[in-house]
Amino acid sequence: MTIAATARRTLELARDRAAGALLDRQVRTRLAAANTGAPDRFDCVVYFADDPGSAYQLRQWLAPLAKLAKTHPTAVLVHKPTTAAALLPDSPLPVFLTTGIGQVEEFVDSHRVRLVFYVNNNRDNFTVLRLAGPRHVHLSHGESDKISMASNQLKAYDYAFIAGAASRERILGYLHRMDPAKLVEIGRPQLDTPVRDVKAYDGGRTTVLYAPTWEGDRPAMAYGSAASHGTALVAALLADPRYRLIFRPHPRTGVRVPAHRTAVRHITSLIKDAQQQDPVAGHYLDKRPDVAAAMAEADACICDISAVAMDWLPHAKPLLVTRPVDPEAEIQDNGITAVVPLLDATDAEDVPSVLAGLLSRPLPNEQTALVEHHFGDTAPGAGTRRFLDAVELVLQAG
Repeated sequence: MTIAATARRTLELARDRAAGALLDRQVRTRLAAANTGAPDRFDCVVYFADDPGSAYQLRQWLAPLAKLAKTHPTAVLVHKPTTAAALLPDSPLPVFLTTGIGQVEEFVDSHRVRLVFYVNNNRDNFTVLRLAGPRHVHLSHGESDKISMASNQLKAYDYAFIAGAASRERILGYLHRMDPAKLVEIGRPQLDTPVRDVKAYDGGRTTVLYAPTWEGDRPAMAYGSAASHGTALVAALLADPRYRLIFRPHPRTGVRVPAHRTAVRHITSLIKDAQQQDPVAGHYLDKRPDVAAAMAEADACICDISAVAMDWLPHAKPLLVTRPVDPEAEIQDNGITAVVPLLDATDAEDVPSVLAGLLSRPLPNEQTALVEHHFGDTAPGAGTRRFLDAVELVLQAG
């Protein structure tokens, strides 16, 4: 690198640091104003170290945590100013910016925090885990048959709140020397959150939700279908007057593999063209914060091996799961793919007829049985009660 190039790079870094420091100050000022009147003690906090693109992992827990806050004051600790700014407008909980372990430790001590939640396994979590005072609880950001759901990292937490029997079997089957007592089944509290922003539609078409997951961070997690199935699948549905398409790609699609990002852009352009050609058909790209509204609208779902597949099960409507094309993507023999039909990439263009067959038949009893196996009791309020009871159990544990 030349002297001039080095100087330019040094100047760029200095500008980035200055911009970052300014953003930090601005966000802290906004947070301080929003948190006026917040309690001086928080029994529980949820620590989130990721960027705004992954905030969906935390958002799905905000409603259950707001219920918890009625009896145990609860706050959100965020590592990045951009994430704090993104959460501030609609978080029902106080949001605090803690950009380093020193700030986290000071907050935990000064606010007498007794329990720290985590919604993923970000590596920064393990810096906070060194704090010996509070109890540390892992909350997954969705039940699924992805191999990441049985991560050895779960052993680091005092407890892991899991959905149900399927999760327990998966974890204990994959992880050696995992203490079963650390696994607490709570169901899916998110099922109790009222669904908002549902779009009215009476156009006579069957609404299909296509919600592919992202490409994953390694071949074993390569479940995403946008690049392998997506274009052919979407083109076929858009061309068939029987169907209305809701397309909802995972927010992280394409962050590692450009082909997935390209596929999403192509699919989005296909939908825009279809909207122009037939505005009343009702096709659209779903950008709402929560997938629940799209699920409420849809008559059938096409997705990958992901949390979307599991969250769809309680809707008791046809489900079609894509088969990963990467041979290293791990598929559980006794998971959801052993019950619901799989769509190969080579058959993606035939999806209208595949769906027609599924819609013409009663839902298999095996698919209905998956709901209890994965979530336990899904009666209204059951998941929330189990979550709150589990928190009490942890807080009272010695």
